[in-house]
This record gives sequence, C-alpha cells and structure tokens, in this order.
Amino acid sequence: MARATARHILVKNETQALELKTQIEGGADFAELAKQHSSCPSSRDGGDLGAFGPGQMVPEFDRVVFSAPVGVVQGPVKTQFGMHLVEVTSRQD
Repeated sequence: MARATARHILVKNETQALELKTQIEGGADFAELAKQHSSCPSSRDGGDLGAFGPGQMVPEFDRVVFSAPVGVVQGPVKTQFGMHLVEVTSRQD
C-alpha cells in the first residue's frame, strides 16, 4: 500500500497562498512560513503531517500527495478547510 509524508501550509485565500508560494520559490523556509501563517495545528511542526496512506486525507489533498513530484511545492489546493500549499516529502508506491 502506498504511503507518503507531506507538509502543508493552510491559509484562508488563494492570494495569500500564492504570495507564500512565491516566497518559498524565492528561498524562504517552508517550515518557518508554516509556523507563521498556517491555521492548521500542524503549523507548530512546520506544517509536517507525518505519514499517511490514500484515503486518510480529503480527496483534493490525496490527489496531489499521491501524484505530485517529491520535494516540489504544489498549490494552491482548495479543500473544505481553505487553500493549501503542499510539499510531498517522501512517497513509497
């Protein structure tokens, strides 16, 4: 069974997500931005969600985590919780 680890930043709107993505692409530290801006409790861990399998996250999130390249920030990804920037940190298929 596939397993992945990922980290994310959850914000309220696409504009903020895009601004944060630009900062990350410019060299800003993902974990620091997660601590400062993410509304998810995972923010205290730099956005780290730990390991999980398919179906354990909302479908929109799952699609990204189990298809995107490892180590490349994806998003914004819209879910019922808001807008996410997602980075797959490892995946075993």
